[in-house]
Amino acid sequence: MTHPDRPRQDAHDDGSWPPPDDRWAPSQQVSTHPVHAGAVYTAPLPAPPAPRAGSVSAPAVSPERPPEAPDAAEGTAATRAKPGRDRYLDLLRAVALVRVVVFHLFGWAWLTVLFPSMGVMFALAGSLMARSLARPAAGVVRGRLRRLLPPMWAFSLVVVPVMFALSWKPVREEGLWWFIKLGSYVLPLTAPPYPEENGSAGGWLELSWADQAAGPLWYIRAYLLFVLASPLLLKAFRRLPWVTLLAPVALTAVIGTGLVTVPGAFGEGLLDFAVFGSCWILGFAHNDGLLKEVPRYIAVSSAAIVMGFGLWWASGHLTEEGWNLDEIPLAQATWSLGFCAILLVYAPSWQKLPGRLAGYDGLVTLANNRAVTIYLWHNLLLIPAAHLVDELWAVPWFGDTFGTYLERSYEVLVLIAVWPLIGLVIVAFGWVEDVAAKRRPRLWPSGAGRARRS
Repeated sequence: MTHPDRPRQDAHDDGSWPPPDDRWAPSQQVSTHPVHAGAVYTAPLPAPPAPRAGSVSAPAVSPERPPEAPDAAEGTAATRAKPGRDRYLDLLRAVALVRVVVFHLFGWAWLTVLFPSMGVMFALAGSLMARSLARPAAGVVRGRLRRLLPPMWAFSLVVVPVMFALSWKPVREEGLWWFIKLGSYVLPLTAPPYPEENGSAGGWLELSWADQAAGPLWYIRAYLLFVLASPLLLKAFRRLPWVTLLAPVALTAVIGTGLVTVPGAFGEGLLDFAVFGSCWILGFAHNDGLLKEVPRYIAVSSAAIVMGFGLWWASGHLTEEGWNLDEIPLAQATWSLGFCAILLVYAPSWQKLPGRLAGYDGLVTLANNRAVTIYLWHNLLLIPAAHLVDELWAVPWFGDTFGTYLERSYEVLVLIAVWPLIGLVIVAFGWVEDVAAKRRPRLWPSGAGRARRS
């Protein structure tokens, strides 16, 4: 297993996070830092007991960054989509979230190549941000913060007290100055503090659980910085579009390759901006129609060249995690940029999911409405999911009879077990996203009620 607001609401703003783009979708969505450059992050799950002792060991967690804090957005039923809504982009966000969960469990490095979730989520969010900035910038930024922060506060109000309850005593080591750092759980401008060891070995909260819980907060921090910078970035993009689009890649080539080292929390934030900045600005290009002005064969061939460079660079800079692009900043930046460009160049305009995909409309809608909640909690929930699977070995007769099969399918069973836990968290805390968006709180916003009324 391995270690991804809104201002006023008008006729087109359905209260999703971030606010919807009236032209194509009302929703876009989505670790602490494995590479400090483009990965969702998770800490290892607890190691389960040996099979003959009554359980098996949990899958190992490998670092990646994560959605899509992914962008949440309000979904509608396939049979009654809002005018201008693009369910294709909703589908991309949902796929990105699932990919993040799967990566954090299995740790397959090739998933970062197959589908760069974080780049996709930043590109979708950038397009929505550009559309929203047709309104006064101060109100848009204020609205984004209003929708982004409360779900994180709800998460922190659960996680931080548990850290203290399990004997975290940072004041003894760092003094009262430490309380300033605690403010990052309120306004995440830097990496949040947490104990390296907290809990008990073999317990339901094993020693590294706090590290795993705090991992996804890197995305919230990166998203916040992009939101704050967007008014200036959009002005720069509309004056010098191609220069602004490629500048973050150039910055990654400087600070993401070791040519220049920027230490500390500022360096981590700057690297996040560099790696995913071009994807965010690519969203601006999508919103402004710039991608449509470029002949498709040129856009696709250029994107393929950029992606090819990313793979070539990765091949010469592999880490112990192999082709995990989250650990190779320049490869992550270029591969994600080219990949997202192709997705947006060929983006169809779906007001409802076509064909067999229509059967997943409710799940896609739910994922978009609760993307922030899913992203914040999924990494932590992998720990109790692994423990639940471990308990199967303690079931009389069942564990002895099927122990070998349980061991072989361990990660798959954990993946199955984590989704009901995510569902419980959606019911318990997901309504905070509605309150933050000034919507009526809903426990399970899958759009099913609208489908029945239509």
